[in-house]
Amino acid sequence: MPILNRIAAYAEEMKGWRRHLHANPELAFDCHNTSAYIVERLHEIGVDEIHAGIAKTGIVAIINGGAEGPTIGLRADMDALPILEMTGAEYASTIKGKMHACGHDGHVTMLLGAAKYLAETRRFAGRVALIFQPAEEDGAGGQAMVQEGMMDRFNISQVYGIHNAPNIPFGHFLTNPGPLMASVDTAFVYVTGRGGHGATPHECIDPVVAVVGMVQAVQTIIPRNVYALDEAVISVTQIHTGTASNIIPEEAMFCATIRCFKPEVRALLKKRVFEIVEGHATAYNVTARIDYDWGYPATVNHAANAAFATEVAQEISGVDAVDGNSVREMGSEDFSYMLEARPGAYLFMGIGPGAGLHHAAYDFNDDAAPIGASFFARLVERAQPLG
Repeated sequence: MPILNRIAAYAEEMKGWRRHLHANPELAFDCHNTSAYIVERLHEIGVDEIHAGIAKTGIVAIINGGAEGPTIGLRADMDALPILEMTGAEYASTIKGKMHACGHDGHVTMLLGAAKYLAETRRFAGRVALIFQPAEEDGAGGQAMVQEGMMDRFNISQVYGIHNAPNIPFGHFLTNPGPLMASVDTAFVYVTGRGGHGATPHECIDPVVAVVGMVQAVQTIIPRNVYALDEAVISVTQIHTGTASNIIPEEAMFCATIRCFKPEVRALLKKRVFEIVEGHATAYNVTARIDYDWGYPATVNHAANAAFATEVAQEISGVDAVDGNSVREMGSEDFSYMLEARPGAYLFMGIGPGAGLHHAAYDFNDDAAPIGASFFARLVERAQPLG
Protein backbone atom coordinates (compact mmCIF):
# COMPACT_ATOMS: atom_id res chain seq x y z
CA MET A 1 0.00 0.00 0.00
CA PRO A 2 1.55 3.39 -0.99
CA ILE A 3 0.68 6.78 0.52
CA LEU A 4 -3.01 6.84 1.43
CA ASN A 5 -4.85 8.61 -1.38
CA ARG A 6 -6.80 10.86 0.97
CA ILE A 7 -3.59 11.98 2.67
CA ALA A 8 -1.91 12.55 -0.71
CA ALA A 9 -4.67 15.06 -1.38
CA TYR A 10 -3.59 17.03 1.69
CA ALA A 11 -0.02 17.50 0.41
CA GLU A 12 -0.23 21.20 -0.42
CA GLU A 13 -2.09 22.01 2.77
CA MET A 14 0.50 20.10 4.78
CA LYS A 15 3.28 21.97 3.02
CA GLY A 16 1.67 25.24 4.12
CA TRP A 17 1.48 24.07 7.72
CA ARG A 18 5.08 22.96 7.73
CA ARG A 19 6.45 26.13 6.20
CA HIS A 20 4.53 28.33 8.62
CA LEU A 21 6.01 26.36 11.51
CA HIS A 22 9.47 26.55 9.94
CA ALA A 23 9.28 30.33 9.67
CA ASN A 24 8.20 30.71 13.30
CA PRO A 25 10.44 28.49 15.46
CA GLU A 26 10.32 28.41 19.25
CA LEU A 27 12.63 26.78 21.79
CA ALA A 28 12.24 24.28 24.61
CA PHE A 29 9.04 24.77 26.63
CA ASP A 30 8.40 28.24 25.18
CA CYS A 31 6.35 26.92 22.25
CA HIS A 32 3.36 29.18 22.92
CA ASN A 33 2.74 30.36 19.36
CA THR A 34 3.48 26.91 17.96
CA SER A 35 0.99 25.37 20.37
CA ALA A 36 -1.65 27.95 19.49
CA TYR A 37 -1.15 27.30 15.78
CA ILE A 38 -1.52 23.54 16.29
CA VAL A 39 -4.70 24.05 18.34
CA GLU A 40 -6.16 26.16 15.49
CA ARG A 41 -5.44 23.38 13.00
CA LEU A 42 -6.91 20.75 15.34
CA HIS A 43 -10.14 22.75 15.64
CA GLU A 44 -10.33 22.95 11.84
CA ILE A 45 -9.64 19.23 11.54
CA GLY A 46 -12.47 18.45 13.94
CA VAL A 47 -10.84 16.38 16.67
CA ASP A 48 -13.06 15.50 19.62
CA GLU A 49 -10.98 16.86 22.50
CA ILE A 50 -8.06 19.26 22.84
CA HIS A 51 -6.10 19.40 26.09
CA ALA A 52 -3.46 22.16 26.03
CA GLY A 53 -1.00 23.37 28.66
CA ILE A 54 0.48 19.95 29.47
CA ALA A 55 4.15 20.42 30.37
CA LYS A 56 3.56 24.18 29.82
CA THR A 57 2.93 24.14 26.07
CA GLY A 58 2.28 20.50 25.22
CA ILE A 59 -0.99 19.28 23.74
CA VAL A 60 -2.91 16.01 23.74
CA ALA A 61 -5.81 15.84 21.29
CA ILE A 62 -8.28 12.95 21.15
CA ILE A 63 -10.03 11.45 18.12
CA ASN A 64 -12.73 8.88 18.84
CA GLY A 65 -13.02 5.90 16.54
CA GLY A 66 -16.05 4.04 15.26
CA ALA A 67 -16.32 1.61 18.19
CA GLU A 68 -15.16 1.12 21.76
CA GLY A 69 -11.56 0.17 22.31
CA PRO A 70 -8.17 1.18 23.75
CA THR A 71 -6.23 4.40 23.17
CA ILE A 72 -3.10 4.53 21.02
CA GLY A 73 -0.67 7.43 21.37
CA LEU A 74 1.13 9.13 18.46
CA ARG A 75 3.82 11.65 19.32
CA ALA A 76 5.41 14.60 17.50
CA ASP A 77 7.97 16.94 19.07
CA MET A 78 7.62 20.62 18.15
CA ASP A 79 10.57 22.66 19.48
CA ALA A 80 13.36 24.19 17.42
CA LEU A 81 17.09 24.83 18.00
CA PRO A 82 19.20 27.92 18.82
CA ILE A 83 20.86 28.02 15.39
CA LEU A 84 21.15 30.84 12.84
CA GLU A 85 19.47 29.48 9.68
CA MET A 86 21.45 29.28 6.43
CA THR A 87 18.95 27.59 4.07
CA GLY A 88 18.08 30.71 2.10
CA ALA A 89 14.53 29.38 1.77
CA GLU A 90 11.70 31.84 1.18
CA TYR A 91 10.06 30.43 4.32
CA ALA A 92 13.25 30.61 6.40
CA SER A 93 13.11 31.44 10.08
CA THR A 94 11.86 34.93 10.85
CA ILE A 95 13.42 34.76 14.32
CA LYS A 96 17.16 35.34 14.25
CA GLY A 97 19.16 32.66 16.01
CA LYS A 98 16.34 30.10 16.06
CA MET A 99 15.50 27.51 13.43
CA HIS A 100 13.87 24.14 12.88
CA ALA A 101 17.17 22.39 12.21
CA CYS A 102 15.94 18.97 13.36
CA GLY A 103 12.69 18.69 11.42
CA HIS A 104 10.24 18.95 14.28
CA ASP A 105 8.18 21.21 12.02
CA GLY A 106 7.88 18.18 9.74
CA HIS A 107 7.01 15.89 12.63
CA VAL A 108 4.13 18.15 13.67
CA THR A 109 2.95 18.31 10.07
CA MET A 110 2.95 14.52 9.71
CA LEU A 111 0.87 14.11 12.86
CA LEU A 112 -1.58 16.83 11.80
CA GLY A 113 -1.96 15.11 8.42
CA ALA A 114 -2.71 11.81 10.11
CA ALA A 115 -5.16 13.57 12.44
CA LYS A 116 -7.04 15.09 9.51
CA TYR A 117 -7.40 11.68 7.86
CA LEU A 118 -8.39 9.88 11.05
CA ALA A 119 -10.95 12.54 12.02
CA GLU A 120 -12.53 12.25 8.57
CA THR A 121 -12.58 8.46 8.23
CA ARG A 122 -12.69 7.11 11.81
CA ARG A 123 -12.07 3.59 10.52
CA PHE A 124 -10.65 2.39 13.81
CA ALA A 125 -11.84 1.31 17.24
CA GLY A 126 -11.09 3.10 20.47
CA ARG A 127 -9.29 6.43 20.52
CA VAL A 128 -6.18 8.12 19.20
CA ALA A 129 -4.21 10.44 21.47
CA LEU A 130 -2.24 12.95 19.40
CA ILE A 131 0.74 14.06 21.50
CA PHE A 132 2.44 17.35 20.55
CA GLN A 133 5.47 17.65 22.80
CA PRO A 134 7.71 20.64 23.62
CA ALA A 135 11.33 20.60 24.79
CA GLU A 136 12.75 17.50 23.17
CA GLU A 137 16.00 19.25 22.32
CA ASP A 138 16.47 20.74 25.77
CA GLY A 139 14.41 20.18 28.89
CA ALA A 140 12.99 16.64 28.65
CA GLY A 141 9.49 17.64 27.65
CA GLY A 142 8.64 13.98 27.11
CA GLN A 143 9.51 13.24 30.72
CA ALA A 144 7.49 16.24 31.89
CA MET A 145 4.38 15.10 30.01
CA VAL A 146 4.69 11.60 31.46
CA GLN A 147 5.27 12.96 34.98
CA GLU A 148 2.14 15.09 34.67
CA GLY A 149 0.17 11.88 34.25
CA MET A 150 -0.50 11.94 30.52
CA MET A 151 -0.46 8.17 30.06
CA ASP A 152 -2.96 7.47 32.83
CA ARG A 153 -5.09 10.56 32.24
CA PHE A 154 -5.80 9.54 28.63
CA ASN A 155 -5.55 5.76 29.17
CA ILE A 156 -2.83 5.42 26.54
CA SER A 157 -2.01 1.74 26.07
CA GLN A 158 0.81 2.01 23.50
CA VAL A 159 2.77 4.85 21.92
CA TYR A 160 4.71 5.46 18.68
CA GLY A 161 6.92 8.16 17.21
CA ILE A 162 8.91 8.94 14.05
CA HIS A 163 12.06 10.96 13.44
CA ASN A 164 13.05 12.13 9.99
CA ALA A 165 16.47 11.02 8.76
CA PRO A 166 18.33 13.04 6.11
CA ASN A 167 20.66 11.10 3.80
CA ILE A 168 18.65 7.92 4.31
CA PRO A 169 16.84 6.99 1.06
CA PHE A 170 13.55 8.82 0.65
CA GLY A 171 10.61 6.96 2.18
CA HIS A 172 12.72 4.22 3.80
CA PHE A 173 12.07 3.27 7.43
CA LEU A 174 14.60 2.05 10.00
CA THR A 175 13.98 0.60 13.45
CA ASN A 176 14.87 -2.37 15.62
CA PRO A 177 13.29 -4.50 18.37
CA GLY A 178 15.38 -3.20 21.28
CA PRO A 179 17.69 -0.29 22.13
CA LEU A 180 17.60 2.15 19.22
CA MET A 181 19.21 5.28 20.68
CA ALA A 182 21.62 5.79 23.57
CA SER A 183 21.24 7.36 26.98
CA VAL A 184 23.00 10.71 27.36
CA ASP A 185 24.67 12.13 30.45
CA THR A 186 26.95 15.14 30.76
CA ALA A 187 29.83 15.67 33.19
CA PHE A 188 30.91 19.24 33.96
CA VAL A 189 34.18 19.15 35.91
CA TYR A 190 35.46 22.30 37.65
CA VAL A 191 39.04 22.28 38.99
CA THR A 192 40.54 24.88 41.31
CA GLY A 193 44.23 25.31 42.05
CA ARG A 194 46.35 28.35 42.91
CA GLY A 195 47.19 30.77 40.16
CA GLY A 196 50.36 32.76 39.66
CA HIS A 197 53.12 33.66 37.24
CA GLY A 198 53.97 31.16 34.54
CA ALA A 199 57.66 31.71 35.31
CA THR A 200 57.26 30.38 38.86
CA PRO A 201 55.07 27.25 38.64
CA HIS A 202 56.59 25.94 41.89
CA GLU A 203 54.67 28.67 43.69
CA CYS A 204 51.38 27.67 42.08
CA ILE A 205 49.03 24.69 42.00
CA ASP A 206 48.35 24.27 38.29
CA PRO A 207 44.75 23.30 37.40
CA VAL A 208 45.64 23.05 33.70
CA VAL A 209 47.95 20.10 34.22
CA ALA A 210 45.32 18.44 36.44
CA VAL A 211 42.60 18.83 33.80
CA VAL A 212 44.88 17.45 31.09
CA GLY A 213 45.53 14.38 33.25
CA MET A 214 41.85 13.93 34.01
CA VAL A 215 40.83 14.16 30.36
CA GLN A 216 43.43 11.63 29.29
CA ALA A 217 42.39 9.22 32.02
CA VAL A 218 38.66 9.60 31.31
CA GLN A 219 39.35 8.52 27.74
CA THR A 220 40.60 5.16 29.06
CA ILE A 221 37.31 4.27 30.79
CA ILE A 222 35.64 2.67 27.79
CA PRO A 223 38.56 0.62 26.42
CA ARG A 224 39.63 -0.56 29.89
CA ASN A 225 36.41 -0.77 31.95
CA VAL A 226 33.56 -1.48 29.52
CA TYR A 227 33.03 -4.85 27.82
CA ALA A 228 33.97 -4.43 24.17
CA LEU A 229 30.52 -5.49 22.90
CA ASP A 230 28.68 -2.98 25.13
CA GLU A 231 28.72 0.12 22.96
CA ALA A 232 29.54 3.33 24.80
CA VAL A 233 30.99 6.75 24.01
CA ILE A 234 32.72 9.40 26.12
CA SER A 235 33.63 12.54 24.21
CA VAL A 236 35.30 15.49 25.93
CA THR A 237 33.76 18.46 24.14
CA GLN A 238 34.98 21.49 26.08
CA ILE A 239 38.10 22.62 27.97
CA HIS A 240 38.19 26.19 29.28
CA THR A 241 40.94 27.90 31.24
CA GLY A 242 43.42 30.74 31.27
CA THR A 243 43.53 34.39 30.20
CA ALA A 244 47.15 35.06 29.18
CA SER A 245 50.29 33.28 27.99
CA ASN A 246 52.29 33.98 31.14
CA ILE A 247 49.66 33.33 33.83
CA ILE A 248 48.89 30.01 35.48
CA PRO A 249 45.14 30.29 36.06
CA GLU A 250 43.29 29.68 39.28
CA GLU A 251 40.61 27.51 37.64
CA ALA A 252 40.01 25.17 34.71
CA MET A 253 37.08 23.07 33.57
CA PHE A 254 36.14 20.40 31.08
CA CYS A 255 32.91 18.89 29.87
CA ALA A 256 32.16 15.42 28.51
CA THR A 257 29.13 13.81 26.88
CA ILE A 258 28.62 10.20 28.00
CA ARG A 259 26.44 7.73 26.07
CA CYS A 260 25.55 4.04 26.24
CA PHE A 261 22.62 1.61 26.10
CA LYS A 262 22.61 -0.47 29.29
CA PRO A 263 21.71 0.91 32.74
CA GLU A 264 24.54 -1.01 34.38
CA VAL A 265 27.06 0.44 31.91
CA ARG A 266 25.61 3.89 32.52
CA ALA A 267 26.16 3.52 36.26
CA LEU A 268 29.70 2.23 35.72
CA LEU A 269 30.63 5.19 33.52
CA LYS A 270 29.44 7.67 36.14
CA LYS A 271 31.29 5.82 38.90
CA ARG A 272 34.56 5.80 36.98
CA VAL A 273 34.34 9.48 36.03
CA PHE A 274 33.99 10.39 39.70
CA GLU A 275 36.80 8.06 40.76
CA ILE A 276 39.20 9.39 38.13
CA VAL A 277 38.47 13.05 38.81
CA GLU A 278 38.67 12.67 42.59
CA GLY A 279 41.84 10.59 42.36
CA HIS A 280 43.55 13.06 40.07
CA ALA A 281 42.47 15.95 42.26
CA THR A 282 44.30 14.33 45.16
CA ALA A 283 47.33 13.54 43.02
CA TYR A 284 47.64 17.08 41.65
CA ASN A 285 46.70 18.79 44.95
CA VAL A 286 43.73 20.61 43.44
CA THR A 287 40.07 20.64 44.39
CA ALA A 288 37.46 19.37 41.94
CA ARG A 289 33.70 19.65 41.69
CA ILE A 290 31.60 17.53 39.32
CA ASP A 291 28.16 18.54 38.12
CA TYR A 292 26.84 15.34 36.61
CA ASP A 293 23.71 15.83 34.51
CA TRP A 294 21.81 12.52 34.45
CA GLY A 295 20.09 12.99 31.10
CA TYR A 296 17.76 11.06 28.80
CA PRO A 297 17.70 7.25 29.21
CA ALA A 298 18.23 4.96 26.25
CA THR A 299 15.36 4.76 23.77
CA VAL A 300 14.39 1.10 23.93
CA ASN A 301 11.72 -0.25 21.58
CA HIS A 302 9.41 -3.01 22.72
CA ALA A 303 10.03 -5.99 20.44
CA ALA A 304 6.41 -6.82 19.55
CA ASN A 305 5.55 -3.18 18.88
CA ALA A 306 8.65 -2.66 16.75
CA ALA A 307 7.78 -5.75 14.70
CA PHE A 308 4.22 -4.46 14.22
CA ALA A 309 5.45 -0.99 13.23
CA THR A 310 7.83 -2.61 10.75
CA GLU A 311 4.90 -4.42 9.10
CA VAL A 312 2.94 -1.19 8.82
CA ALA A 313 5.92 0.65 7.35
CA GLN A 314 6.28 -2.13 4.78
CA GLU A 315 2.67 -1.56 3.73
CA ILE A 316 3.44 2.10 3.11
CA SER A 317 6.91 1.94 1.57
CA GLY A 318 7.38 -1.68 0.50
CA VAL A 319 9.29 -4.55 2.05
CA ASP A 320 12.61 -3.59 0.50
CA ALA A 321 12.41 -0.05 1.88
CA VAL A 322 12.07 -1.07 5.56
CA ASP A 323 14.80 -2.39 7.85
CA GLY A 324 13.31 -3.75 11.07
CA ASN A 325 16.73 -4.75 12.44
CA SER A 326 18.75 -1.62 11.85
CA VAL A 327 21.87 -0.72 13.79
CA ARG A 328 21.39 1.41 16.89
CA GLU A 329 22.92 4.86 17.18
CA MET A 330 24.54 6.98 19.87
CA GLY A 331 22.17 9.93 19.54
CA SER A 332 19.51 10.35 22.22
CA GLU A 333 15.79 11.12 22.34
CA ASP A 334 13.37 11.89 25.15
CA PHE A 335 10.70 9.69 23.60
CA SER A 336 12.59 7.21 25.79
CA TYR A 337 10.49 8.33 28.77
CA MET A 338 7.28 7.47 26.95
CA LEU A 339 8.64 4.03 26.07
CA GLU A 340 9.53 3.50 29.73
CA ALA A 341 5.91 4.28 30.61
CA ARG A 342 4.16 2.30 27.86
CA PRO A 343 4.91 -0.30 25.17
CA GLY A 344 5.67 1.18 21.78
CA ALA A 345 8.27 1.84 19.14
CA TYR A 346 10.28 4.61 17.53
CA LEU A 347 11.31 4.69 13.88
CA PHE A 348 13.50 6.72 11.56
CA MET A 349 12.06 7.77 8.19
CA GLY A 350 14.40 8.73 5.35
CA ILE A 351 13.87 12.08 3.66
CA GLY A 352 16.61 11.77 1.03
CA PRO A 353 19.85 13.73 0.52
CA GLY A 354 20.50 17.02 2.25
CA ALA A 355 22.20 18.75 5.14
CA GLY A 356 22.28 16.73 8.35
CA LEU A 357 20.26 17.24 11.50
CA HIS A 358 21.26 20.25 13.64
CA HIS A 359 23.03 21.85 10.65
CA ALA A 360 22.24 25.47 9.76
CA ALA A 361 21.46 24.42 6.17
CA TYR A 362 19.11 21.57 7.11
CA ASP A 363 15.53 21.61 5.83
CA PHE A 364 12.75 19.03 6.07
CA ASN A 365 11.63 17.49 2.78
CA ASP A 366 7.94 18.39 2.37
CA ASP A 367 7.39 15.42 0.05
CA ALA A 368 8.07 13.12 3.02
CA ALA A 369 5.21 14.45 5.17
CA PRO A 370 2.43 12.42 3.46
CA ILE A 371 4.50 9.25 3.93
CA GLY A 372 4.84 9.81 7.68
CA ALA A 373 1.17 10.77 7.97
CA SER A 374 0.16 7.62 6.08
CA PHE A 375 2.29 5.50 8.39
CA PHE A 376 0.65 6.99 11.49
CA ALA A 377 -2.86 6.61 10.05
CA ARG A 378 -2.38 3.04 8.91
CA LEU A 379 -0.73 2.18 12.24
CA VAL A 380 -3.94 3.19 14.03
CA GLU A 381 -6.19 1.29 11.62
CA ARG A 382 -4.08 -1.85 11.95
CA ALA A 383 -3.60 -1.63 15.73
CA GLN A 384 -7.26 -0.96 16.52
CA PRO A 385 -9.36 -2.30 13.63
CA LEU A 386 -13.13 -1.99 13.45
CA GLY A 387 -15.08 -5.22 13.65
